[in-house]
Amino acid sequence: MASLPATMRAAALDRFGGPEVLSIRSLPVPTIDAHEVLIAVHTAGVGVWDADMREGWSPDGRQHLPLVLGTDGSGRIAAVGARVRRFAPGDFVYAYSFASPKGGFYAEYVAVDADKVAHIPDALDLLHAGAIPTTGLTALQGVDDTLQLERNESLIVHGATGGVGTLAIQFAKQRGVRVFGTGSGADGAAFVMGVGADAAADGRRPGLTAAVRRFAPDGVDAVLALTGNALTRCLDALRPGGRVAYPNGIEPEPRKRRDIRIRSYDAIPGVNEFLRLRAAVDAAKLQVRIAGGYRLEDAARSHRRLARGHVFGKVVLRIGGDWRR
Repeated sequence: MASLPATMRAAALDRFGGPEVLSIRSLPVPTIDAHEVLIAVHTAGVGVWDADMREGWSPDGRQHLPLVLGTDGSGRIAAVGARVRRFAPGDFVYAYSFASPKGGFYAEYVAVDADKVAHIPDALDLLHAGAIPTTGLTALQGVDDTLQLERNESLIVHGATGGVGTLAIQFAKQRGVRVFGTGSGADGAAFVMGVGADAAADGRRPGLTAAVRRFAPDGVDAVLALTGNALTRCLDALRPGGRVAYPNGIEPEPRKRRDIRIRSYDAIPGVNEFLRLRAAVDAAKLQVRIAGGYRLEDAARSHRRLARGHVFGKVVLRIGGDWRR
């Protein structure tokens, strides 16, 4: 690749607040340590957690300004640290790095620990690969590790129209699980069916309870809760001994119930975790639904789109050129 520039364009914020605090800045290209790689970003994922950070939240209670958001994305390796052996400049990769002190993916370059980076699966291009590191790991680890779903079990994916839900449906179906998905509105339910659910319903309507009973008269085995809204109706549909998983940050959190196992979790990136994601992507012949693509300059618009809700799939920023693999 060409020699690296000293500065880059980034959508950064100098103060916390609404989408309007995001603006294009010229910032130094991050330097990398021996265990890191520098990625020239093609696509960056946009998540609701980004909006939380924009408003001042952080996992450890500390934020450094100017702040570049973005937990995941795809691109090409621009440089590798002295101890990195798995990657070389020019490799096409995707990555997940939450709240990195060196800045996130809303930029032309990002520095990431090499263990949180992987080569892009053959089935995906840069755009669709950039949309799934966070959501893909969250969906897969919910289905396999937290719920430990098995063939012929039944699952409700509640809040199934988003980036995590659409992938969770497909991973569960690939494992032989019967899946009921909830969406927002009749169009949301139809969208959920389009990504492979066996049955679906509007999660906001009273008819949800009856629809789930038709799907699983003896009760469902598990619920993957991706929204806390109207979750009670899904929990009421669980059989005794059923289980619930939800990513940390879901509000309101499900309350403890007798004879039901409820567990929260965080998606974990790592070499083995990305190998598992690659295998799941290949096995499921994954559909990655893009709800909206925005230029880096339009990062504020992408956040306003998230705030309006009713998002079917994943919102992304298109940052790099039309690179060919």
